[in-house]
Amino acid sequence: MILRYVIKLVEIAYVIKHKKPLYTHFYFFKRKLSTSQKSILKRKFSFYNRLPKAHKLYFEHRLASFIKDKDFLGRQGVIVSEEMKVLISATAVMLTFGFRDFYIGLISKIVIYPKEFYSKSNNAYHKGEFNPKFKALVLSWEDFEKGYENGNDNLNLGIHEITHAIHLNSMKERDVSSTIFSDSFKELSELLSRHEQIREALISSEYFRRYAFTNQFEFLAVAIESFIETPQEFKSQFPVVYKKVKQMLNFDFADY
Repeated sequence: MILRYVIKLVEIAYVIKHKKPLYTHFYFFKRKLSTSQKSILKRKFSFYNRLPKAHKLYFEHRLASFIKDKDFLGRQGVIVSEEMKVLISATAVMLTFGFRDFYIGLISKIVIYPKEFYSKSNNAYHKGEFNPKFKALVLSWEDFEKGYENGNDNLNLGIHEITHAIHLNSMKERDVSSTIFSDSFKELSELLSRHEQIREALISSEYFRRYAFTNQFEFLAVAIESFIETPQEFKSQFPVVYKKVKQMLNFDFADY
């Protein structure tokens, strides 16, 4: 008990100073992907291929764990394939790769439609949504795939909707990574509220699509889409905002 308390105090001091967890990856054993799952990951998920060998093993463990933890449900004739499970889960694992707790507890089921679907939440057709009440991430597979067809258009449905889930989860949970994410977002919001010049530059540059300025949740989802897909352009145009997003995600790998 005393040792645990001391470690907690050390980590608190470390987080305050460095704005990152004391450690991220520590596993007594690592889960393995099946041969077919690993093949899909290698062929279809470029982020994984950019990782060093040790990080690839961590990624595989997290991916296998995430798939095992979630229920995948097909709608309107969709038969959930291994590829769907791997690629959707890999997107979640990528976004939380700098977190210690990567499960995103607010997601318990992932519902997949063939294309955009009618949502009773606002009586409109959606390409994707996250419903925290039912702990459901809902995606159009057609539009999820389109998100990865062009890797630098800053438009990726999977990244966008999973960011919403991470954001809401960080407001609910108090693990170290959720706290850093939530506190860093508050810092970013305060930064933008204080500096009108940065806000105006973000809008006038059109680097972020206009939907980003709907509300703070959409701003963050669009910002993280851009961070993942065009990091060098983001860093060049808005280095202060880029740094805060990087801090939120604790992204210190794959050339970010």
